[in-house]
Amino acid sequence: QVQLVESGGGSVQPGGSLRLSCASSGRTSNSGYMGWFRQAPGKEREFVSSFTWSRRTAYYSDSVKGRFTISADNTDNGVLLQMNSLKPEDTAVYYCVSGAKSEAYYKVYYYLGSSYDSWGQGTQVSVSS
Repeated sequence: QVQLVESGGGSVQPGGSLRLSCASSGRTSNSGYMGWFRQAPGKEREFVSSFTWSRRTAYYSDSVKGRFTISADNTDNGVLLQMNSLKPEDTAVYYCVSGAKSEAYYKVYYYLGSSYDSWGQGTQVSVSS
C-alpha cells in the first residue's frame, strides 16, 4: 500500500504562489501515475494534474493549465505542484493521489478519481484578499 503525505498548503492572496509537496512511501516500481485532485466546500472533487513516472508526461485541467506545474521532487519518489497566479476559486483541500495502472489506461482515464489507488489526507489551500 502506497502512503502519501502532503505538505505546503496555506493561505495566500490572489495572484500569489504556493508549492505543494507529496511524499510517497511503499511504491515498488518507478512506474504509474501520481497527481493531485481538489475539493472545494460544497463542490465535487475535481482533477487538477497528474504525472507519469515513466515518460514524465503531465496532464492538467483546463482551469489550472498555464498556472500550475507538476514535477517530480528531488528524491524522485514524490511530486510537487507549483501553483502560481492563484485565484479565489483555487481554494480547496488538495489531495495527492497515486495509481499503478498501465500508461495506456491513464492516457484516457487520468482525470478520474477512481483511476487512483492511494490518496493522501489532504492539505488546505485558501486564496483570499
